[in-house]
Amino acid sequence: MPLTTSLRHQFSRFLKLTRKLQRLTQPYFLPLEETDGWQFLGLLVALIFCVGGVVLFLLTALMAAVHGILPQLTDTYLGGVEGSLSTIWSSWWGVLFCGLFAVGCLSFFALRHQLRRRRWLPWLLLGVIVFMLLAVNGINAGITFIARDLTNALIGKNRVDSYRYLWIYGICFTVALPIRISQLFFTAKLGILWREWLSKSLVTDYMTDRAYYKINPNNEQVTDIDNPDQRISDDTRDFTVEALSFVLEIFNSILTFLFNILILWSISTQLTLALFAYTFICSTILIIVSRKLAKLNFNQLRYEADFRYGLVHVRDNAESIAFYRGEKQEQEETERRLGVVVRNYNLLIIWLTIIGTMQRSTNYGSNFIPYLVLTERILSGEMTYGDFSQANLAFVLVESSLFFIINNIQGLARFSASIGRLAGFQTNIEGAIKESRTAQQVISSGDGLVVRHATLATPQTNRLLIEDLNLSVGDNEHLLVVGPSGCGKTSLLRMISGLWSPQEGTVESPQPGELLFIPQKPYMTLGTLREQLCYPQRPDPALFSDDHLRSVLELVNLGALVQRYPDFNIKQDWPRLLSLGEQQRLAFGRLLLNSPRYVILDEATSAVDVKTERHLYALLVERNIAFISVGHRPTLTAFHDNVLELDGSGSWRLLPASAYGMSPV
Repeated sequence: MPLTTSLRHQFSRFLKLTRKLQRLTQPYFLPLEETDGWQFLGLLVALIFCVGGVVLFLLTALMAAVHGILPQLTDTYLGGVEGSLSTIWSSWWGVLFCGLFAVGCLSFFALRHQLRRRRWLPWLLLGVIVFMLLAVNGINAGITFIARDLTNALIGKNRVDSYRYLWIYGICFTVALPIRISQLFFTAKLGILWREWLSKSLVTDYMTDRAYYKINPNNEQVTDIDNPDQRISDDTRDFTVEALSFVLEIFNSILTFLFNILILWSISTQLTLALFAYTFICSTILIIVSRKLAKLNFNQLRYEADFRYGLVHVRDNAESIAFYRGEKQEQEETERRLGVVVRNYNLLIIWLTIIGTMQRSTNYGSNFIPYLVLTERILSGEMTYGDFSQANLAFVLVESSLFFIINNIQGLARFSASIGRLAGFQTNIEGAIKESRTAQQVISSGDGLVVRHATLATPQTNRLLIEDLNLSVGDNEHLLVVGPSGCGKTSLLRMISGLWSPQEGTVESPQPGELLFIPQKPYMTLGTLREQLCYPQRPDPALFSDDHLRSVLELVNLGALVQRYPDFNIKQDWPRLLSLGEQQRLAFGRLLLNSPRYVILDEATSAVDVKTERHLYALLVERNIAFISVGHRPTLTAFHDNVLELDGSGSWRLLPASAYGMSPV
């Protein structure tokens, strides 16, 4: 009963994994919204029909051409191939193969509209790969007969036949080698095209409706989506490479089985049945034992990514760590993450060793089966040693196809882990997009910023921050938001910017592009100085000339930066090279270039002196830009018309800046 329950559990997991695999795989080959999984599988079968028909037609034409030029060659060496082709075309088999080829072609014709946007390319590459697999397996099947005849010729000490079959042997390998190499090339090419498409698809979804913000991957208490960078980069690479590898290996195993099982059956029925029984027993045991591997591999991918992220964190915050002299703490945290990696990998080593031992044992044990079954027939003279060599070679080929799962159990576990991580990432992104579209959203309006009876609470903890807020900020108006730390000032800005939705009430904000947010620590892109200034607009020199950029930097008191980097196309580690005050002034330069109607300033001048702060705010006033500021400096009151005071418990009050009680310094 426990064995039955375990098998049922494994089968259930396999079905779930298959559904995840389909959702990740099919969209590249066929659109999910226009087709279903059965059409996808049907087209895979149709591809085999098409390729099989092409192989049959080409082989027939090739044999006819060779026979016309060198009839002695075909009669002496390729008589069996000619006989098989003649049997096919003179019987109902020929009609069947032609019919299947026609069905395959018609299937692709029927779905031609779904193969637009270059979806025909992966099918073409897949067809070429299948063609090569058929060719190689056909050669391998022929080699079993050559091995039989060569063995008999060697035992009979027939010099002429021995060298003749050696030549044929060599020719077969010479022909098979470039086919196998080409198969590897086209498989890798299909893999990189698939990875590019899948990565772009995930990045597009990741950036849609601020899904990257919604899933909040670094908050481990509210999400299980860790390290999205690894999932989009490493996991897509592993998934596409291993998916193609396993699918093609499975197909290759099926071809190997089909090409050689009849040969093995015709030589010894007992040997064939013994192989089936041995394979079933060993595979069942290994599948049950290896179920722990999937979870260990999944955890290993996560822990490796966490360890790498810790090292990146040290690199990105090197100066702050150096100022604090926090090397010891950072070293301890890095070593802790490394320890988690090592502990999980030690468990992985144990299970890999157990499974590796079982794999070796099954492979070693299978070597004895042909001898145990066929020795008596050889000793009694019922079978020649050449027939035994052919049976042994066919046994090895069929065994390799049946032992595919056993021989690839470790890779399958890693593949299962990458499927789980990618599918989970995709599901969470889709959920975040759906949540964004169904939640109460900020309404884009050209009439300024209006908040009506809005109640705001934190999304995860549901802590009340602001209750029944009514507020409006029109053109050329200036609002200062104040209150104790943690009262919800930045949360209010998130609501106004559309990152958070109010529990009740509505928020009307300016049209996209008319509102710009400047945080206390400005965002620095991974790009040139020109890209830093123009962000989030495109750094088009036709729109923003060097002279224009230079004048803007002079306006925000960054003339020294122009002298240090006169070339605006230079790339540097800007967050490290620029002080926080320089970054804040650069953000104001960015603001002036973008020229929004409204700007939100979250302590955006906290790192500059009072004189520079006054100058920067004066620039905004001169350009008639409406702004909402969050800050603690009493000097800020002079630049604002009204003050919104929050207390963190939901209460608030709105009053003129002149009546707030702050006097500028």
